[in-house]
Amino acid sequence: MIDTHARIYVAGHRGMVGSAIVRALKARGYDNLLLRTSKELDLRDNRRVAEFFAETKPDYVYLAAAKVGGILANSTFPAEFIYDNLAIQTNVIHHAYVHGVRKLLLLGSSCIYPRDSPQPMKEEYLLTGPLEPTNEWYAVAKIAGIKMCQAYRRQYGCDFIAAMPTNLYGPNDNFDLQTAHVLAALLRRFHEAREQGTAPTLWGTGAPRREFLHVDDCADACLFLMDRYSDAMIMNVGAGQDIAIAELAAQVAEVVGYRGDMQWDRAKPDGMPRKLMDSSRIAALGWKPATSLADGLRRTYSWYRQQLGESRSGVS
Repeated sequence: MIDTHARIYVAGHRGMVGSAIVRALKARGYDNLLLRTSKELDLRDNRRVAEFFAETKPDYVYLAAAKVGGILANSTFPAEFIYDNLAIQTNVIHHAYVHGVRKLLLLGSSCIYPRDSPQPMKEEYLLTGPLEPTNEWYAVAKIAGIKMCQAYRRQYGCDFIAAMPTNLYGPNDNFDLQTAHVLAALLRRFHEAREQGTAPTLWGTGAPRREFLHVDDCADACLFLMDRYSDAMIMNVGAGQDIAIAELAAQVAEVVGYRGDMQWDRAKPDGMPRKLMDSSRIAALGWKPATSLADGLRRTYSWYRQQLGESRSGVS
């Protein structure tokens, strides 16, 4: 177990995953967290990252900082998705090695797997086929981060590991319709449809199947792996079951209280037909998620409505 007084750097602590990791660490009594906003430390700037590691000398690093988004964001900003993520990972991983970090955990994504990967997706399916074109820029960057961790482990003996969570949702998710992932976008669309008395238009056919994991469960898995896992092989972190987007939309509508119709824009891309991860390896180590999709949806919508109330009242 990691000493609760160890210096722990959580890169991306204001994002959905990073903030969940911070909550989990604080709840377990860790009291020496190193946190910097993107304004305080631009992780794309090699010089500033080098200075930060030299000054703070972290013992452990959770690398949750990334440029993320859904199909529209990936299609609109491919250059930013590949450049920003490559730069962030390269700088943090390299200086973790240079300054003797004891252990680093890189957060990846299920989109690293081939578009037509057998289901459920096992860790060894990485790089066995072409990627999904709608998110290949992000996927290529994350695969490079995985390979960098493996290379530094092989050449320098660094204890760098990589976790691949499935689709995440929960507090601090991104609800901007231009850049949001599917679940957050659905919550916002149905909320606004209920408020405005309109019918929401949803992307694609509704046929693709996706797996969803509450971000607090992901954070719990990250702490679990930091304590108990040390190997070059990536580790899948999932909920173990998937759901069709059309069925998910119906569940979201029920949680929000929307009773009207919904329309599907079939001209919009579906993305990968299915993304279900095989999480049997982490399960064999003794970890499993605690939050059901139904409960997670209710909690996330409650959080979203609270943020809307604070925004309207001028609370920041």
